[in-house]
Amino acid sequence: MILALTANGPGEFAGWVRPLLTALYQRDPALDVRVFCVPDDYASGFEAEYARGLFPRATVYTPGEYLRFALGRGLDGLPARVDRVQYLGGDLMHAARLHDRLGGTATAYKFSRKKYAARFARVFAVDEANRKQLESWGVPAAKITIVGNLVIDGALGEAAGAFGGEADADAARDGVIFFPGSRKYEIEENFPLFVRAAVQLRRRLPGVPIAFARSPFTGDKELGAALARAGARRAYGVPAVLAGDGASFEAAGERFALVRAAMRAAQSARLAVSLPGTKVIELATLGVPAVVITPFNMPEVAVINGPLQYIDRVPFAGVAVKRAAVVAVAKRFRYFAQPNIDAGREIDLELRGTQLPSRMAHVAAERYADRAWLAETSTALRGLYAAHAGAAGRMADALLEDVPQ
Repeated sequence: MILALTANGPGEFAGWVRPLLTALYQRDPALDVRVFCVPDDYASGFEAEYARGLFPRATVYTPGEYLRFALGRGLDGLPARVDRVQYLGGDLMHAARLHDRLGGTATAYKFSRKKYAARFARVFAVDEANRKQLESWGVPAAKITIVGNLVIDGALGEAAGAFGGEADADAARDGVIFFPGSRKYEIEENFPLFVRAAVQLRRRLPGVPIAFARSPFTGDKELGAALARAGARRAYGVPAVLAGDGASFEAAGERFALVRAAMRAAQSARLAVSLPGTKVIELATLGVPAVVITPFNMPEVAVINGPLQYIDRVPFAGVAVKRAAVVAVAKRFRYFAQPNIDAGREIDLELRGTQLPSRMAHVAAERYADRAWLAETSTALRGLYAAHAGAAGRMADALLEDVPQ
């Protein structure tokens, strides 16, 4: 069987592609997988390298190679036809374009639109709420299969050491682990903010292990430059120096470990401090309470869907317009942390708005010391996604079945 799939950014590759391909290869080691990294504002540029490193048997195409193919050119070694085209992130139009060129059976995960209702033979849903959402988008009920959240299997696998990281296991034991993001603007502006908060937290909690999750989608050059620059003025950062091996950095006389297998380290941590995103779901899977930070210090650098993403490039008024648009959109959401959204209540603590490192450190120290809150939150988080375990296996089994076109 030949399977082609599309994916875009760090969250999709780590949270969806990684567990699904692991399950597929466990069932069919000879499976011919073609991974197409599609162009996307959420992408880091390291997705192809990441996928090749984890899955050397797969053939991985860069966004540039995909674009050439989408525009009608050929790719060496790519079959004229595949058996499956699976959407796993990015704009749905990319999966549709691959399906136009490669044929086979098209399927999607979590997302669809009315114009694709006839194209997708099956859409895999995360849960009942997602099933209803898909039906509202025009997907016939008979085409929807609930498999669960793929992110959960990715988190459990990483915590168990399935993707390496033994050296990271004790980096944050009974301590605090920071997740400052993986996108370019997050590394440049939010990472420095989190660094200063960590420096202040260490002074509040002397002797407590504090580590940082190091995204596999960020290179040493980019991370080192961001740490040295310490972000823009409103990031309130502090200059830091990346170690030569990329495994730690030093800031204001304090040294912090950088862990690559973040969930391997996080499972023994007492508390996490994180931006919203896939990592918060992974932390919830392991029962790790989090203080979730949504900083509006520089909202104009955030990536948002639609044409307003590029309005900041308009001279004079562009930055102000995008800043106002991001803040206005954010006000529509009660929660930003996905576990809170899924639970319909605040489980993880959320801080939103302009963030000061001192405030972040103060709140983190308070929560670190609150044993009752930690225990209650951990129990609630573990129960939230327990039923989703095995989603990757269920989806892999379905993909390896014959699905009528």
